This record gives sequence, C-alpha cells and structure tokens, in this order.
Amino acid sequence: MSPSDETLAAFLARTPYVAFLGMRAELAGDEMTAVLPFAPHLIGNTLLPALHGGVLGAFMEMTALAQLAVLNRTPRPAKTIDVTIDYLRPGRAMDTFARAEVKKAGRRISSVHVEAWQETRAKPVAAIRGHFLMHAEG
Repeated sequence: MSPSDETLAAFLARTPYVAFLGMRAELAGDEMTAVLPFAPHLIGNTLLPALHGGVLGAFMEMTALAQLAVLNRTPRPAKTIDVTIDYLRPGRAMDTFARAEVKKAGRRISSVHVEAWQETRAKPVAAIRGHFLMHAEG
C-alpha cells in the first residue's frame, strides 16, 4: 500500500460521518474518486425518491477533506471554513461519485472544488466550492 493509500485509509477510518454515509474512496495515482453507495437511510424525499441534500453536501465536503488529507499526507483533517453548494439536479436513489480538484493549496488555507455525479460525470448532480484551514506543522 502506498503512503497516499495509507493516508486516505486513515482519514476515512477516523471520520465517523464517513462510516454513517458508507463512503469509500479509491486512488488512481494522485486522482481520488469518492463513492457514496446508495442506502435507504440517505433518502430525503421519499416521493421521488431522492438523496437528502445534506447527505450530498456532506459527501462532497468529506471528498474535499479526503483529497486534502492525501495531498498533505496526513490523516488529520483540515477544518472547513466555508462551503457553497450548488444543487444541480435531484440525486436519485443510486450510487453517487465525486472528485475534488484542489484549486489552491496554501500553507494556511486551501480552496477546493468538488463535483458529484451519478450515471455520467458530464451531468453532475451537485458541486461545492470550499475553503479549508490547513494545520500548521509542529
């Protein structure tokens, strides 16, 4: 297992909300894909049925934090300063995927963009832009 894989596994294991969501993540080189397997307890609108908006938002925030953990090689999570969520279409009752792109990786603050999709990456269901406080060394 590579150091990046170990860091990702440690981050996922130490974050309780990741376990609640059932989230997992896979690394291919330096590109991480997060997976949110569908589960009935994630439904917010039973009429459609559709994933709860908070579940989608939290999944994308956890994706950003996981990507930052891998980038910084520490399972200790960054702290969320703010996130802006764009809900683009209903998240249906199926598996959801996400990728994070670190726009700026600073020593103190990092900026990350995440898109989540279901059937095709070209049709995202939601996206976030977030700023995160990085941990100082020492």
